[in-house]
Amino acid sequence: MIPIVIDTDPGQDDAVAILLALARPDIFDLSCITAVAGNVPVAQTALNARRIVELAGHPEVLVYAGAAAPLVLPLTTAEFVCGPDGMDGAGLPPAALPPEAGHAVSVLIETLQRAPATICALGPLTNLALALRLAPEIAGNITQVVLMGGAMNLGNITPAAEYNFYADPHAAAVVLNAGLRVTLIGLHLTLSAIASPAHVARIATLNTATSRAVHGMLTRPRPGNLGSNGHPMHDVCVPGYLAWPELFTGRDCHVGIDTSDGDLRGRSTIDWHNRLKRPANVFVLDSIDATVFFDRVIDALALLP
Repeated sequence: MIPIVIDTDPGQDDAVAILLALARPDIFDLSCITAVAGNVPVAQTALNARRIVELAGHPEVLVYAGAAAPLVLPLTTAEFVCGPDGMDGAGLPPAALPPEAGHAVSVLIETLQRAPATICALGPLTNLALALRLAPEIAGNITQVVLMGGAMNLGNITPAAEYNFYADPHAAAVVLNAGLRVTLIGLHLTLSAIASPAHVARIATLNTATSRAVHGMLTRPRPGNLGSNGHPMHDVCVPGYLAWPELFTGRDCHVGIDTSDGDLRGRSTIDWHNRLKRPANVFVLDSIDATVFFDRVIDALALLP
């Protein structure tokens, strides 16, 4: 099994990523979920994580709320995409239990001081950057960071930037330059990880509480001009890569992050062809076998109540 911590800002695709990890305890040993401000404010992302673990029949999974704002810049949320509570279409009741009392950054530090783990980063990287700044020794126990963020081409929140890196570019710069083993899954890949109509229909046939919530999130009305037809499952690629790395390809690259507060805020400069001759700091994925990937994700969802 792979010991993991999920750091997240649910978010519909975050929700499906968490469900995938919970559905496969034979692959993932999920220590806890740490929530960060992103798609919606942190109080709501933490409650959303609770709603997800309860939906999956795993209320024992601990959820902690973390950073309420980026390291430097003001918080930019994304309700216009995700809906007022961040999980439009899921139709889930309020969480039965609140998040735990501890702070997510402290929990990350304590968890990594105890034992090695992989960080599955699905949202802005504020929590992890703060943990690394407060306790740099934990870097030695981070097996790897697999993150959804960045783009080799155009962004989705601005022409230059993908949302997670735009939301907290300074945190992204901290994590990418911390000497960690980092795998980056950007929009250039995730915009091809789109559930086909046949896959969406198959989810509906499962007819479980989990599948109904997922189907609702995938078929809800979405604003136009989001860069794709259908519903890309950006964050699901993070646990998906850990579970089935053979479905992905990539290469080592140098990746820089623009930390200015201008038009290029959060831009990820991915030196795919090594033009700058700088040492690689990230393993960048660039392709996915989306058909097989979604077959396996749906097989996993079928295991949940």
